[in-house]
Amino acid sequence: MNVAAAPQLSPAHQRLQALVGTWRGEESVGTSQWTAAGKAIGELFAEAELGGLFVSQHYRQMRDGRVSFEAHNVFGVDQSDGTTKLWQFDSMGFVPTAPASGSWDGDTLTLERSSPRGAARTRYTFESPDRYRMTLQFRPAGRDAWQDMVEGTYRRVEGKRRA
Repeated sequence: MNVAAAPQLSPAHQRLQALVGTWRGEESVGTSQWTAAGKAIGELFAEAELGGLFVSQHYRQMRDGRVSFEAHNVFGVDQSDGTTKLWQFDSMGFVPTAPASGSWDGDTLTLERSSPRGAARTRYTFESPDRYRMTLQFRPAGRDAWQDMVEGTYRRVEGKRRA
């Protein structure tokens, strides 16, 4: 039986490991066609998969003591061009036709995706190894202005877990 060697992680793959761990934070939710404005708590669990080539993340948003939104995210790196990709499946049930795509600028990862409903832009800014800020904006189809959907600051509540 042949045992495959662990993959060599590129610098881009290594950067994704910053997401690994259990996180919790306060969120500010903007008014949108899907929800009313308000405060929420975001809880995230992310782990390295397949030798660190991918990071899977489960996100749960709590409002008024109940789950108001959930998502399963898979982050990876397109080895052909080095861009970071994000596939998101969520409790709204929309199936992505393509992943969000983007790159790092310093300590900030910015990803964008378009669909017939509009465009979404997500930014993850790492302020330290144990704290990051996430902002999600949406631009409805046919409009020029971005709407603030969610902004949260998350703190690590458990250490990293390795694949």
